[in-house]
Amino acid sequence: MSDTGDSDIGQGTRLVTAGRRKEWTRGIVNPPVWRASTILYDSIADMRANATRDTHHRLFYGRRGTPTQWALADALTEMEPGAEATFLYPSGVAAISAALLSVLSPGDELLLPDSAYEPTTSFANGMLKRFGITTRVYDPMIGAGIAELIGENTRAIFLESPGSLTFEVQDIPAIVAVAKERGLVTLLDNTWATPLLFPAIARGVDFSILACTKYIVGHSDVMLGSVTTTKEHWHQLRSTSFQLGQTVGPDDAWLGSRGLRTMGVRLKQHGESALRIAKWLKEQPEVARVLHPALDDCPGSEFFHRDFAGASGLFSIVLNDCSDDQRAAMIDSLRLFGIGFSWGGFESLAIPIDPDKLRKVVPWKAQGPAVRLHIGLEDPDDLIADLEQGLRCCRPNR
Repeated sequence: MSDTGDSDIGQGTRLVTAGRRKEWTRGIVNPPVWRASTILYDSIADMRANATRDTHHRLFYGRRGTPTQWALADALTEMEPGAEATFLYPSGVAAISAALLSVLSPGDELLLPDSAYEPTTSFANGMLKRFGITTRVYDPMIGAGIAELIGENTRAIFLESPGSLTFEVQDIPAIVAVAKERGLVTLLDNTWATPLLFPAIARGVDFSILACTKYIVGHSDVMLGSVTTTKEHWHQLRSTSFQLGQTVGPDDAWLGSRGLRTMGVRLKQHGESALRIAKWLKEQPEVARVLHPALDDCPGSEFFHRDFAGASGLFSIVLNDCSDDQRAAMIDSLRLFGIGFSWGGFESLAIPIDPDKLRKVVPWKAQGPAVRLHIGLEDPDDLIADLEQGLRCCRPNR
């Protein structure tokens, strides 16, 4: 299917056809689950010959993958125009870590946005620091001004747009332009948008990183990550990942491929429902702010409307003059929103967030406590009704 070489097909068609090479599907619709550790050879000469060949898309040893893993990796590469290849990881954090380790060495400096995912910051302040790699945190809204932070040892700029928890949209083209001018590598955590809403490689980013656990899988039942990169960086990423022993089980990869086929329609519904609910929340007296990139008062919304093809289902709200106990009561009262980490599945979720505890450069100031919402595939009218009754817990004198 995906070996037609047609570069003009739409994203919906590509989601269906990508990664389905005939030699892997062998006449059936889905690439099967190839479970393997040991690969048998016809002879010692055959084994020795394989050891000297490139094992990309070639059976060698189970850790190097089978058509099950290759099918998903190829499909994700096809979603990123201009990309060379994709490596799969057992989680999004593993993907972030491997990507950073593939470009950073002792003595290097990493620039990291103040709005980054907490485990990314933890990795930078933990293992990277132990390896002699320093991290400078920057205002996510800095744009081209990031040039002023680049020092002699700066090697890479990490981006996350929209930002984790607070959803600032970065001026990615401006930052990428500075990076290319100064010879720096750019890495983007693109989990919120996926390549459907923001094709990172085509926009000049060097590494597009996904927590496939979220929208790729889409059913809250698999941990999975990926890094898609350019020809210039692919071999170093692959070599680093092999040295780290990174691999993904075929069953998880198969479920990732299965989820990918429906991601287009799911993401469209997530986005439409979330924006409708965000606009409704904006009118509620218990809500001080709605942090949704498509709303004009969200930091960087002008970049969102310029650069993104749409929105996904994750955003936050700031409650108006509400106590922590009231916030907890509000979340506890919700019937259709689960309480749990992660997002991107078919179910709606709500968790309390406290960005002020994570910020280093840009202090977080808000009228009250905040809640992060993931809008699932339930009927939006039902979700609005649930939020309406939950917000009563935030009213004064309760």
